[in-house]
Amino acid sequence: MKARYQYRIYPTEQQQTKLAQLFGCCRVVWNDAL
Repeated sequence: MKARYQYRIYPTEQQQTKLAQLFGCCRVVWNDAL
């Protein structure tokens, strides 16, 4: 039996900025790899 969990995070403004930069970089790397 597989268990599934859902999490919701509420980042601060500074954390939102850092996450946006991180995911932006990941998207560029992913697209270049394709």
